[in-house]
Amino acid sequence: MNRILLFLALLLPAVLPAQQQPERADVLATMRRANDYFMRKYADPTAVVPYYARKKCYESNLWTRAVYYEGLMALYAIYPENRYYDYAVRWADFHRWGMRRDDTTTRNADNYCCAQTYIDLYRLCPEPERLRKTASLVQMLLSTPQTDDWTWIDAVQMGMPVLVKYGALRNDPRCFEQAWRMYARTRNELAGGLYNERDGLWWRDKDFVPPYKTPNGKACYWSRGNGWIVAALVRVLAELPQDDPHRATYEKDLRTMCAALKKCQRTDGFWNVSLADPADFGGPELSGTALFVYGMAWGVNNGLLERGDYLPAIVRAWEAMAAAVHDNGFLGYVQGTGKEPKDGQPVTRDSVPDFEDYGLGCLLLAGSEVYKLR
Repeated sequence: MNRILLFLALLLPAVLPAQQQPERADVLATMRRANDYFMRKYADPTAVVPYYARKKCYESNLWTRAVYYEGLMALYAIYPENRYYDYAVRWADFHRWGMRRDDTTTRNADNYCCAQTYIDLYRLCPEPERLRKTASLVQMLLSTPQTDDWTWIDAVQMGMPVLVKYGALRNDPRCFEQAWRMYARTRNELAGGLYNERDGLWWRDKDFVPPYKTPNGKACYWSRGNGWIVAALVRVLAELPQDDPHRATYEKDLRTMCAALKKCQRTDGFWNVSLADPADFGGPELSGTALFVYGMAWGVNNGLLERGDYLPAIVRAWEAMAAAVHDNGFLGYVQGTGKEPKDGQPVTRDSVPDFEDYGLGCLLLAGSEVYKLR
């Protein structure tokens, strides 16, 4: 009898992690329910996007909708339902596979984030017209000397994966090198460098570097902004050749960020909008949380992060996010657009953000990696 108990005691730590992680069917059901809500409400992917706070509308290939399609393509990759593909193609066809305002010379990464999905759709059906304008944009970025475009950290996610995904598609190392130069400029030089390697977190832009502090005298690290960097690193590492000279730095940055983020996770599984100051508009927030889960789960799935160290944080966060999805699929706790903790408030389970698309995109990215956990 004692031997049996000893055997079970030794076995228990090995089986607990597998029991902890969410059931794949449940993860997929949550993703589909949230996405079904969106596709019902926004049945026409070509329609303009209303922004009621400013009483205006935006083209549906702006950055908020582009992030949604990043998530939709991640959902399609694990559950290839035809209507997801058709919805994305209708959207891309309507915009003639072009950048916002059909501008192939734009240096604003928000305006060419949509090209990430164009590349994904081209890979599924390599029709030349799907990539023509993206190719023109990338050529412009390669042939002009500027490297200081990404002056706010959100732009790193919007723009950097376009260069790297296109470089991987065309086997063009110039794209990888230009992506690195632009990333390094933002990381190390802009306003003295927006990345604080000591804390493992990023200031959103030059307005938030020291001596700027929160009202409580702490560093202002915005949750979703840091989430954009995490997502950018994941999407770059997923495409970058193993022998790229800068891969080790990207991997180190992702590991360092995930370690820092794990330390400031809330007990309920979410992260606050202000990472270093929970009293600065504290409370659950889904979009930043989802992006952190995306990075941590991808890191575990790809051997960059230790499963035992990160699985508890991933599971707590996913369970919190799944509970924030209403029965009809509406997402709670999504902070509206902005650039700091006070923007888009209040953030509650029932509050409707100014745009409903990017928060869902973040959830779908996270879910796609949680689904792959073993």
